[in-house]
Amino acid sequence: MKNPWVIVGVLAVVLFGGAIWYSNSASEESNVGVEVKEHIKGNPEATVTLVEYSDFQCPACAAFQPVVAEIMSTYGDKLKFEYHHYPLPIHKFSQQAAVAAEAAGQQGKFFEMHDALFLNQKEWSTSATPQVLFAKYATDIGLDVDLFKKHLASSALRDVVRGDLNKAKELGLTGTPTFYLNGEKMEIKTFEDFIGQIAFAIDPTAAPLTASGTEATTGPEVKFGI
Repeated sequence: MKNPWVIVGVLAVVLFGGAIWYSNSASEESNVGVEVKEHIKGNPEATVTLVEYSDFQCPACAAFQPVVAEIMSTYGDKLKFEYHHYPLPIHKFSQQAAVAAEAAGQQGKFFEMHDALFLNQKEWSTSATPQVLFAKYATDIGLDVDLFKKHLASSALRDVVRGDLNKAKELGLTGTPTFYLNGEKMEIKTFEDFIGQIAFAIDPTAAPLTASGTEATTGPEVKFGI
């Protein structure tokens, strides 16, 4: 009679190998048709470019979003805005949220999911099942939810997020949000200072007192890296 422990061991190896095969197969299927896309708003041909490295679970990033929206509303025809991921390890669900935004982006609605994630940050970031809420937001913004869920499992989209994360590390970024204006890292004290520097870059003659090179005297102090 064969040793029953040998049989158990063989079965375990077979089952484990089958699980790996199934996981890899499902991941490969979820990558079908996936396209790597840039996330740009405003005027792609503008001479002024604002780049943000951000984390969907970061409270400071969420606080900045209405300010960025105001800037795009005011200067959108004169400004190119690029969004990049920098999910911090201190935030449990930030990478999952970034992949959710990328999954929405496969259907042309990256920024719609971006807005929903920041608007509902407190809800999904404290949930035991954030992906259920991501699917709800996908429904709210009019996505094909089955396709969205498929893309949530995409290893290619996880690689996109990981690529942004590695780029942020190469740049030596230590907190979020981090902004670059025409290739130069911005030093920001207040929201007013932030707006002023961008206004100055677009039109130096019409810049407010908090434009680049001056000290901000009003507005809430900004705290980064949380």
